[in-house]
Amino acid sequence: MTRKRIVLVVVLLVAFGAVYYFYGGHSTPKGQPPLNSFSSRDLMPLKTAFNDSASLIRVVVMLSPT
Repeated sequence: MTRKRIVLVVVLLVAFGAVYYFYGGHSTPKGQPPLNSFSSRDLMPLKTAFNDSASLIRVVVMLSPT
């Protein structure tokens, strides 16, 4: 294979991996509750989920895309 084809294959694999990562669906292991998604417009589900588990250890992680 030429260098050009190798680069093309690598670029296609990276693009496929990115599409799968963002659009391939998300699942959790058996026995673990499903993941929650929250938006900045409505934080009431976050408050409810946080308060419902008052007797458990809770961790809130906020990540910024920048």
